[in-house]
Amino acid sequence: MLWIVLAVIGVPLLLIGLYFAKAIVQGAAEGWREGSEESTEYELPAEAAALGLLPPERQNTDTAAPVPADLAAAVAAAKAGDWQPAAALFDETASVRDWERRTSHCEALADVAAEDDTWLLAWEAARVDDPGAALVRARSTVFLAWNIRGGKRAQYTTGEQFEGFHRVLAQSREEHARAAALAVEGDPSPYVGEIWTALGLGYPNSEMDRLWKELTDRAPHHYEAHFSALQYWCKKWRGSERLARDFAARAAEQAPLGSLMTAFPLIAHFEHDESDSAEADRTPEMRSLVDAALTDVAAADPAHPRLAEVRHLLAFYLCLQDRDEAAVEQFRLVDGYVNALPWRYRGDKAAEFCRMRDLSLANAAAAN
Repeated sequence: MLWIVLAVIGVPLLLIGLYFAKAIVQGAAEGWREGSEESTEYELPAEAAALGLLPPERQNTDTAAPVPADLAAAVAAAKAGDWQPAAALFDETASVRDWERRTSHCEALADVAAEDDTWLLAWEAARVDDPGAALVRARSTVFLAWNIRGGKRAQYTTGEQFEGFHRVLAQSREEHARAAALAVEGDPSPYVGEIWTALGLGYPNSEMDRLWKELTDRAPHHYEAHFSALQYWCKKWRGSERLARDFAARAAEQAPLGSLMTAFPLIAHFEHDESDSAEADRTPEMRSLVDAALTDVAAADPAHPRLAEVRHLLAFYLCLQDRDEAAVEQFRLVDGYVNALPWRYRGDKAAEFCRMRDLSLANAAAAN
């Protein structure tokens, strides 16, 4: 009788044990898809230490790359109540027509204003109808709306939160229209910011097409604009997998080398890949897409504010494709800053970045 009881208990336990053993083995190569967390204490591998690479606890999880000194100074000043360094940044980007840096600055400073806009109110009072202040106001209203909604799923979000979210987003639409009316000639920035209003309010496709034409008439290959619009066209927002992939392919095909537009077919793939295997990332087509992005990155302006984001994505796919030496080079160039795709879709960005980095380092060392 006892052996029957033990069998009843033991066989299921054995099966469970085999299941987890299999999961552990597969997880070494495929664990990134599930976002599993390591529970053991991390030890920096010798290969990583030799290159001066950092352990998870020393990775910056707020940005994808070091913040430029002028922007860091403007953010610090804004938090202290001084608007003038921010205004000077916007004056400078307008004078040189650097729209990539302008929207990057807007995003960072709008995030500050969404928490405390005292400094922005002072800027608006001192320089009425200033184009830069209008941009920051519009984008900060979007951030404020999302702060009101919160980051939880719909079933855990209250009716009051949703009401505030939609009310403030509607206000952001008006603020972006005002920013567009005040904008420096040729500046696409108000339309870039409004894409996030479009996501939240659910602009119909026809309205998004109108917004997109206004934007691309001014800046046809603007990185942040394309990243934002790709999110709109993804299945999880207002589009579908086909619409997102078609949008990304057009962006890559029509863009000049160095614009970083070749990242978008990779992002579209990442956003819609629901397979539990890395085989979908190792196809000849995916290898070609990675090769195109490597060429694009090599030709890009080293000061491009989104360059590091593309390097993070390349490191990820090069690792999955067992192109470890090339992966290590990309990991090395971005080490220390991990707030980028794909890591920011994981519960522990730094741990996942270091896990894949160390895997490529080990494989590259073994191959040599």
